Amino acid sequence: MESVMDSSLAVQAATQHSSLLNRLWRVVATGFCFALFGLGGLLLSILWFTSLRFIVRSEVVRTQITQQSIRYSFQLFLRIAKFLGVFDYRIENNELFSEDSGCLIVANHPSLLDYVLLAAHMPRCDCIVKEALLNNIFVSGVIKSAGYLVNAESDKLLAHCKARLGRGGSILIFPEGTRTTAGCALNLQRGAANIALHSGCDIRVVYIDCNPPMLTKELKWYNIPPVKPQFNIIVQNKINSNDFIQDSDLSLALAARRLTKHLTCALMPESKRKS
Repeated sequence: MESVMDSSLAVQAATQHSSLLNRLWRVVATGFCFALFGLGGLLLSILWFTSLRFIVRSEVVRTQITQQSIRYSFQLFLRIAKFLGVFDYRIENNELFSEDSGCLIVANHPSLLDYVLLAAHMPRCDCIVKEALLNNIFVSGVIKSAGYLVNAESDKLLAHCKARLGRGGSILIFPEGTRTTAGCALNLQRGAANIALHSGCDIRVVYIDCNPPMLTKELKWYNIPPVKPQFNIIVQNKINSNDFIQDSDLSLALAARRLTKHLTCALMPESKRKS
C-alpha cells in the first residue's frame, strides 16, 4: 500500500516539475517573440520599407507591397511562436477573407495578438490604429509605410475610410477601441457602424476567443497562463449595413445605434447571445 502511495506521489511531483519547466520555457519563449516582433518591425522599416520608397514610385503599388510584406512577416512570426509553444491558434472559414474587397472587418479584441492573427491571413489589410502608436519606435515606421489610418482626426477619418474602401481595400477595426476588460460586457463605440453606413459597405464579423487569456489589458507579457493558450477565430458571414437603415430615420445616427447593437451581439460568445 505504501509503495503504491509513494509511486503516486512521485508521479504527481514529476508532473508538477514538468509543468513548471513548461511554464518557464513559455516565459522565455514569449520574451523572445516580443523582442523578435519589435526588432523585426524596426528592421523592416529601416531596410525594406525605406528601400521601397526609392524602388517603387507609385504610392498605391508601394503600399500594396508593404502590406503584403507585413502579411508574410506576420505569418513567419506566428509559425515561430507556434513552434516554440507560446500559443496555438485555429481559424474557421479563413477562405472568406478572399471575398472581402471593399469590406469592413470588425472583430472583438481580447488579446494584443488579435491584429497579427488577422492581418496574417487577410489578402489585404488596412487598419485603423491609435495615434499614440505613431510614437512607438518599433511600429511607427510600419504604420506609416503601410498607409494605415490613424484615428486622430475623426472628422476626416470617415472620408478616408470611404475612399479606401471604394478602392477595394479591406479595413480592420476593433470597435471597442481598446482590448476587452476581462469579465466585463462588450462596450462598442459607434465608429465602425458610422464608417459602414457612410461608406455603404458590407461588414465581415470576426469572433476571437483565447483560452486561457493571454496578453489581455490586465496581463503583462510575462504573466503566462498555466497551460498553453489556444486562440479560436471564427470568420462569420457578411452583414449588409444598408439593412439597418429605415425610411423613417431622420439621420444615420439611429441606424448606427441599431447596427452597433447587432455587432455587440455578434461579437459575444455564442453562449451569451440572446436567441
